[in-house]
Amino acid sequence: MTSTLQPADRTEAVERPGRWLALGVLVLAVLLVAVDATVLGLATPYISEDLKPSGTQLLWIGDVYSFVIAGLLVSMGSLGDRIGRKRILLVGATAFGAISVFNAYATTPETMIVARALLGVAGATLMPATLALIRNLFHDPRERSLAVGIWGATASAGTAVGPIVGGFLLEHFWWGSVFLINLPVMAVLVLVGIKLLPESRTANPGPWDVVSVVLSLVGMIGVVYAIKEAATHGFAWSTLVAGLLGAAALYGFVRRQLRLPTPLLDMRLFRNRGFSGAVLADLLTILGLSGLVFFLSQYLQLVQGRRPFEAGLAELPAAVGAVVAGLIAGRAARRFTVRAVVSGGLAAIGFALAALTVLGQSTGYPLLGTALLVVGVGAGLSFTVTADVILSSVPKEQAGSASAVSETAYELGAALGIAALGSIVTGVYRDFTGPAGTPAAAHESLGGAVEAAAGMPTRSAAVMLDAARTSFVDGLALAAGVGAAVLLAAAVAAWFLLRGQKLEGGGTEHA
Repeated sequence: MTSTLQPADRTEAVERPGRWLALGVLVLAVLLVAVDATVLGLATPYISEDLKPSGTQLLWIGDVYSFVIAGLLVSMGSLGDRIGRKRILLVGATAFGAISVFNAYATTPETMIVARALLGVAGATLMPATLALIRNLFHDPRERSLAVGIWGATASAGTAVGPIVGGFLLEHFWWGSVFLINLPVMAVLVLVGIKLLPESRTANPGPWDVVSVVLSLVGMIGVVYAIKEAATHGFAWSTLVAGLLGAAALYGFVRRQLRLPTPLLDMRLFRNRGFSGAVLADLLTILGLSGLVFFLSQYLQLVQGRRPFEAGLAELPAAVGAVVAGLIAGRAARRFTVRAVVSGGLAAIGFALAALTVLGQSTGYPLLGTALLVVGVGAGLSFTVTADVILSSVPKEQAGSASAVSETAYELGAALGIAALGSIVTGVYRDFTGPAGTPAAAHESLGGAVEAAAGMPTRSAAVMLDAARTSFVDGLALAAGVGAAVLLAAAVAAWFLLRGQKLEGGGTEHA
């Protein structure tokens, strides 16, 4: 362990004002990932038109990033604990920028899927390192709550910046340009981070177990792939085999962690009810939200006819609500209770999604904008507090592993949400009845229908598009209803699992 990791430096890290500048560098990494996730939704119609993916390929483009990142987050968080969190953050950011170029110039659906998967490998190094470094930079509980709030608010701001900047780029350049906006952010992060970020790592961490890495990756991808395929195409032998292989790999991973003297993931973390409750709340929240969010940009552009920039602005209330709520979440959790803030936030999201079940082709913006604002406020409250609970539930030396578990729940929820709720939208959409001569490609995706309409007679094209849009909206409304049920169930679960849980500095001490 280097001298920068000695106890004397821990005190210095608390007292020096440079920790807030270092936080500024960390939130750039969060911004990088958030912007990338949101611009993909806006670019989807253009990717569909240019690369002509099938409906299944389009879903893979949307969720393979989450599959890979979910499979590698624990491994990368543990690697950062061993080789240095600053080092893995800067290497990951550099790779993230380089692979973004690969995404921008993809020429086939298969290439795009591979590019997104590689981006997931790079992205897996970023999020655990940022939260772990926050845990090491901020030892005062109230300062850490504010830092986590800023971290979360930046992620939410990225969801606003991404669509607006992406919308502007899509109106003036080709779709690949939305990935190139990662490059300047990455450059600033790396150049400034080299000077400002302190290095931290775990003392005597033991070897990085490659077998555990493989088991984690195979297990996550196998299980999520099986769920996705079953939701899209029904059960088949290949789906069953993939699911069983994934489950067996995850079982082997857990057994191996319990036997290893220095595991990649200390399974005893889950004995803490607050930790487990916060992780479960994150997973269910994202599961209920992600499928809807993935298709929202398509609804705004392909159903309501908004330009990309206008569609980006239309999604702004969610980010504004999340930023404001994230900054006050820690104070609210100390004034009231952790479970009241988290459960209340999740219930608010659930009711907002329930309101979207009445969505139609001509639904006015007041309903949509209000629902998005409530979703943002609820997400800002719940995600910020659960992140704080997760970090404060573990010793500083396990911050990387704990952060990785938190982010794994987030990414796994996103993958499952896109797979399950996205499959609901796709399944309902495919059943629309078009006029004679409707191409098969029109039933693959709404983007495919819009493109197919260009080669059809005017009257037939209009009838086909109206039927396709109606079916798409019906699927979106059904997915919103399922998402609402998931979120309300998560609110109830959080109320019981987080009973008695308090943030540090609010009356309860944690190990």
